[in-house]
Amino acid sequence: MSITRTYSLADLFEIVAAAVPDREAIVCGARRFTYAQLDARANRLAAFFQSKGIGPGDTVGLQLYNGPEYLEGLLAACKLRAIPLNINYRYVASELRYLYDNAKLSALIYSAPLAAAVEPLLPDYPEIKAVLVSGENYESALAATQPEYDVPQRSGDDLSLLYTGGTTGMPKGVMWPHQSLFFGALGGGGFYRKEGPIKTPDEIADVARNGHPLRYMAIAPLMHGAALWATLVSLFAGQTVITRDQVEFDAEKVWDLAEQEQANVISVVGDAIASPMVEALKAHPNRWNLSRLVHIGSGGGLFSAHVQAELKRLLPRIVVADSIGTSEGGTLGGGAKPESGEGFIKLAARPDIKVLSLQHDRYVGPGEDGVLVRTGNVAVGYWGDPKKTAETFTSLDGEKIVITGDMARVLEDGSIVVLGRGSQCINTGGEKVFPEEVEEKLTSHEAVLDALAAGIPDARWGSKVEAVVSLHPGAKVDAEALQDHCRRDLAGYKVPKSIVFVDQVVRSPAGKADYRWAKATAQQGLTAEG
Repeated sequence: MSITRTYSLADLFEIVAAAVPDREAIVCGARRFTYAQLDARANRLAAFFQSKGIGPGDTVGLQLYNGPEYLEGLLAACKLRAIPLNINYRYVASELRYLYDNAKLSALIYSAPLAAAVEPLLPDYPEIKAVLVSGENYESALAATQPEYDVPQRSGDDLSLLYTGGTTGMPKGVMWPHQSLFFGALGGGGFYRKEGPIKTPDEIADVARNGHPLRYMAIAPLMHGAALWATLVSLFAGQTVITRDQVEFDAEKVWDLAEQEQANVISVVGDAIASPMVEALKAHPNRWNLSRLVHIGSGGGLFSAHVQAELKRLLPRIVVADSIGTSEGGTLGGGAKPESGEGFIKLAARPDIKVLSLQHDRYVGPGEDGVLVRTGNVAVGYWGDPKKTAETFTSLDGEKIVITGDMARVLEDGSIVVLGRGSQCINTGGEKVFPEEVEEKLTSHEAVLDALAAGIPDARWGSKVEAVVSLHPGAKVDAEALQDHCRRDLAGYKVPKSIVFVDQVVRSPAGKADYRWAKATAQQGLTAEG
């Protein structure tokens, strides 16, 4: 039977691989594969999975550090119309059991150093039909398998799953049809060409063949949506993806790798990654030749104003830009900090991004606040969770919408200012405080390395603003000085009532804030003080 090319991620990648077969696709340490080699390895993996009974609708878990195996596993699953999904490699037994159960895993690939966490669980999951471990086990399986398999007719409606970080509850598997993901999160092949998104699947070959073969460097773990999406954008543009072969983040080694591999584009996730990179540049001026670097972007977490300014000062030739997105709504666009100083990013007017009233009954107009929503190419729900799906995925006037959870305001020109996460908004004495605003002011102090703000129950105010702060090595500052620093630009009710100092602020491997930890730590600190 003849196979029709679709907006399946597998089809799109195969088109790109055929267009630029000899171009380097991925570099990870000493391992380097061209597009043809990466496609061939993914074919062997697909054939292996198929021999184990994996097919359409089966779930394939990727519990992996960064490396070729992550992309091969994702592509192999898509080739078979199976459903790839990310698994946080820091999860402990109870979290892994929840996710394995929720996803109804049919296959699993995991990194060898994670064996102690994974192997005790596997006897309880006989329904997992295929298990591979990075290293000798994985490579032997590929070498022993012929690359031929029964190729199904794929569809743009094939699913992939993106499990959220779980910092405010257990992770949820966001269901993305491939076509919606390609256009709603990956730009539809239009990020690197003036013509915009492609009109047919075969047109992606022109994007890869005619575009500049940039070298893109992914710093955050690929298990994080923003890092994976940015990586896929680069792959579908025929670019070279560079990933670190170290698990632990080391800013100096990041710059070493950027220099060694002549990176053109680097993506980070907010200050948690960017701030140490800034400090490394300041500590070692002129150490690295970064003449090929043209762009540093943040997705999944915004730069604070002072970190962005420092990057621009230290690397004046480089474009430094923010963008935002959500696991459910995809890429929402880039922008700058609003001129008014209120909010964190201003998005240009777009027909698929709107602000919904808090009652969810209408779209608000200029000067009004509400919740940011996305229409069009969006995810379709949470895997196995109809209740939470109904809370986030809804419709208005016959139009399908996804509620992002970000509070926002419409300006007179139709542009939208994002104010902060509504779920973390602190109501203190009837006033609303977005933690991000407090955190940005705290981290602008020269002594502060990282900070999170949280609302703690208070008999008088309902909630009060508290902060958890870590300092740069050797730096000294007391709570009163930081509170005075905040008062210069923040209303009194936004200033933290107390500050708990810690050695390290807890974040996800991708740099996402862990507000559950922040609240618990602030509470414990207050109890200890009392």
